[in-house]
Amino acid sequence: MFLRKQILEGSGNESLFLWGARQTGKSTLLKSLFPDAIWFDLLLSDTYLRYKSEPQQFRQVILARDRKEIVVVDEIQKIPELLDEIHWLIVNHSIKFILSGSSPRKIIRSGHNLLGGRALRYELYPLIQSEIPDFDLLRALNNGLLPRHYLAENPKKLIDAYIGNYLKDEIMAEAKIRNINAFTQFLEAAAFSNGEMVNYSNIASECGVSHNTVKEYFQILEDTLLGRFVPSFQKKPKRRVILTSKFYYFDIGITNKLLKRGKIEARSESFGHAFEHFIYQELYAHSKYSEKDYVISYWRTTSQIEVDFILGDHEVALEIKGTNNIQPRHLKGLKNFAEEYSVRRLIVVSDDPLERRIGEISVIPWKQFLEQLWNNEII
Repeated sequence: MFLRKQILEGSGNESLFLWGARQTGKSTLLKSLFPDAIWFDLLLSDTYLRYKSEPQQFRQVILARDRKEIVVVDEIQKIPELLDEIHWLIVNHSIKFILSGSSPRKIIRSGHNLLGGRALRYELYPLIQSEIPDFDLLRALNNGLLPRHYLAENPKKLIDAYIGNYLKDEIMAEAKIRNINAFTQFLEAAAFSNGEMVNYSNIASECGVSHNTVKEYFQILEDTLLGRFVPSFQKKPKRRVILTSKFYYFDIGITNKLLKRGKIEARSESFGHAFEHFIYQELYAHSKYSEKDYVISYWRTTSQIEVDFILGDHEVALEIKGTNNIQPRHLKGLKNFAEEYSVRRLIVVSDDPLERRIGEISVIPWKQFLEQLWNNEII
């Protein structure tokens, strides 16, 4: 079992939501953290049907138990009506609930409340490097970092099923998308925008839908925690900068499949793209798990000078390179950014074997960088 960084720190006696895309390991984590909790799994058909038809029975069962017990409800988004019963039980009996689900989108759209601020919010992301014993970078870049996929010797069928059963069927059903072909094409078109600036008009043309429909589809991916945008860094620019956001899917393996990438080998072009995606997943997870919540943005001028990631209020500028031999030409973006802003650290994360210093720029091997990141030595 993986030892996860997300341990719901600071929740105390408060009720909480744990959100995360399917197969990130929410149920496994909660069973390890709360082994003695009362457990309601709404994926079980008999449990689902009972409480869907008579939500009050859920309250009756809880009141018949020891009031000190913690109650876990897995896949809470399947029966939003239970939240009214849970709200009442928290207010009147101070019971601690742990509520997990793939996303709050269905609950919000159904008009049901998210406990009126009486529950903390946490998220679980795909695995990070330090959670995996004997971590294998090429395996991570090829398989992705959902636990089952990373461990699989041949993850192709698992990833096919994930995309078919979840990304397409379940997400389309939840979002009530009728144009199946357009949304399927959109998922692939969005993958071609992975790590790139999003051109809504081009994607709309490819999918045969309107510009606004494409925006709605991206919003669905965000709402269901399947993707997120990286905004452009725009603080008082002296030069003209690109304002369009970049997009990343939540997992490398899913992106690989949608892009129909072959096997990723070291030093290949696809290695560089996947490597940048991998570092972004680590940065985002660190920002949230550490509760620092720093903004991750990127910087690009209209003359095509770019820095991959800016952390916080231009505290740290990062360039991500898949090469094992950083050269001066790789430093152009960081040098230009430093001319415009006061930056605490300029870093290139690469596959170099040893840390180096080139002027004011640190070249840090990726393993060493991640160790420093999770020790809170980067930001």
